[in-house]
Amino acid sequence: MALPPFSFTGARAVVTGAASGMGEQMALQLAERGTHLVLVDRDAPRLDDVARRLRTQHPALTVTTHVADLAEAGAVPALAADVLAESDRLDLLVNNAGVALGGGFLDVTKEEFDWVMAINFQAPVDLTRALLPALLGSSGGHVVNVSSLFGLIGPAGQSAYSSSKYAIRGFSEVLRHELEPHGVGVTTVHPGGIKTRIAETARVAASASEEEAARGKRAFAKLLTYPADKAAAQILRGVERRKARVLIAYSAVVPDVLARLMPTGYGRVLGKVVKAPTATRASETAEPVA
Repeated sequence: MALPPFSFTGARAVVTGAASGMGEQMALQLAERGTHLVLVDRDAPRLDDVARRLRTQHPALTVTTHVADLAEAGAVPALAADVLAESDRLDLLVNNAGVALGGGFLDVTKEEFDWVMAINFQAPVDLTRALLPALLGSSGGHVVNVSSLFGLIGPAGQSAYSSSKYAIRGFSEVLRHELEPHGVGVTTVHPGGIKTRIAETARVAASASEEEAARGKRAFAKLLTYPADKAAAQILRGVERRKARVLIAYSAVVPDVLARLMPTGYGRVLGKVVKAPTATRASETAEPVA
């Protein structure tokens, strides 16, 4: 079943992780397309700044903000209730917020692993579940779930992050098959090295030495080269065209091809090209190579 192009003008969209990076850029570009916005992030000052700019530039649009840490118990149900209390209409849900955690599986604690899964996987699932009735009531709703390059490949040192991004990829594919007959589209996004605040906001893992932390930050910074505004534009083009999957930058496209050609051996090839940084932990509004 081919869905008609998504119509942005007059639509209402929820965007998580909207205070910086791809989330901020998607918010700005959605406003340019005439979309009313519900912006979510845990960084209140940055979120307020984004909303202030949008209201100044687009006074005819409704822009509301919600400060929420999606790792906290009860945060998603409270957020969904507030969003629906403002309006029972919803046309677009963008699950963009995410965290990253580097480290070998034996070095990552259960609490750290669960923290990543809670934000990157469980929060989008719970938010989608809560807002789905409103999306189904829309004339052509759409869901965007941001996975990652590491939702296509599973490099050493990324057990928690890659698990969460593979999980959101699988969830999205099933959801797309289930919702398409009801007129709701689903797009899974796999970004490569997007230039965001990750290099500045990276936190040191408890087990990392100062030298390892510095090396990890430098490695992250080298990976982050693709402009966030270009990534946002590609995502929104994908939404408009109801694309099932959007791969952003060659740093996602090339590993995807390798994984298809060498499903069990791509790691050896990629390992000779780049070593994934493992000594840093990233905050909620920035994606590493995702």
